[in-house]
Amino acid sequence: MYATANAAPTEVEPKAPDTTPRGRGQRRALFALALGTFAIGTGEFGTNGVIELYAEDLDASLPLATWAVTAYALGVVIGSPIITIAAARLNRKRLLLGLIGLFLVGNLFSAWAMSMDMLIAARFVTGTVQGAYFGAGAVVASYLYGAGKAGKAFATVMAGLTVATIFGSPAGTFIGQMLGWEWLYLVVAAIGLLAGLALLMWIPSTPDLDGGSVRSELRAFTKPLVWVMVAIAALGISSIFAVYTFIAPIVTDAAGQSPAVIPIALAVFGLGMAAGNALGGRIADRHLTAGLVLGYLLVSLSLIVVGIGGAWLPSLFIGLFGVGASAMMAIPTIQVLLTRFAPDAPTLVGSLNLAALNAANAFGAVGGAIVIGAGYGVLATSWAGLVLVLAGLAVFALFIPRALNATRSR
Repeated sequence: MYATANAAPTEVEPKAPDTTPRGRGQRRALFALALGTFAIGTGEFGTNGVIELYAEDLDASLPLATWAVTAYALGVVIGSPIITIAAARLNRKRLLLGLIGLFLVGNLFSAWAMSMDMLIAARFVTGTVQGAYFGAGAVVASYLYGAGKAGKAFATVMAGLTVATIFGSPAGTFIGQMLGWEWLYLVVAAIGLLAGLALLMWIPSTPDLDGGSVRSELRAFTKPLVWVMVAIAALGISSIFAVYTFIAPIVTDAAGQSPAVIPIALAVFGLGMAAGNALGGRIADRHLTAGLVLGYLLVSLSLIVVGIGGAWLPSLFIGLFGVGASAMMAIPTIQVLLTRFAPDAPTLVGSLNLAALNAANAFGAVGGAIVIGAGYGVLATSWAGLVLVLAGLAVFALFIPRALNATRSR
């Protein structure tokens, strides 16, 4: 009934200590991740601001110069998933450091480009970093926050990108205008170097961040629901770019304002994106689909505000803030759903999420160009965005609730 004095005590295997950074260490590590995405976003969006400068300097037409922007997007869509798969087994900290190294190379070659061909190639190489960085960064942020906060983790990584639209891109464009377009990429490379040092010092070196097998990552490509979510993301988020791409003529032609108002409109849009991203991260961790559904519905209402009242500046600003905020609100939920449908490939689905967003850039720009070319005016770009986001919502309603109910019933 009772243990004797000679009975051997029951051996309990000691629990491994939790080495996850907390407090100041956690904040530093998350800042390092966001600083990297800030550098990436400043280079991506800043290129649009200096396109006329490098076109003139490299003796290229404006249509040819836009291929530098397109090449970057192709790098994200094509190159990032390939890098993610090739580096599947690599520790996520080492992967992030390697990606920052490639980012530095791409931006330095962008600054030293002597021809459009060289610049286009350099921007493609730089673009291959983005999706892979966001995917690996989301894994590291999830580790830092702990279980059940994948949405907040991805929103943290995205935060640097949204801040870049408010501060980094305008500042980079100004530097390019004052010192030459090459300086945009040199400054971006310097920020990237700082991000690399921060990652080296503040991201923990732990086997908890080791990668998985290539087969596990590749398995995500065989899951139809992953591709459904990519389509939903590309269609819905294209509503941002249907308006953002043409924000300058909307301000000057439709609202009748001076070009000096364009940076203010861009900042309003960027503030909306930052607010929506932060809110979306919290929603995604509490409600599995609410962030996407609510975000896409609010995008639709905001686009209607722009389409109907965009000629009046206060109404235009309200609509622009709403489009940026509500569309970004959906992105963390998209990441959480992608991870749910392919739990063995969190880095790859993060990369695919960013690839979908870059595809959305193309869809939105093409949709807006079609309605402008048809003679409906620049405010009609909001109606093109409305069609695209409603299409994304329809695909979601058709496939995702049924799929989630099926997984719950198992």
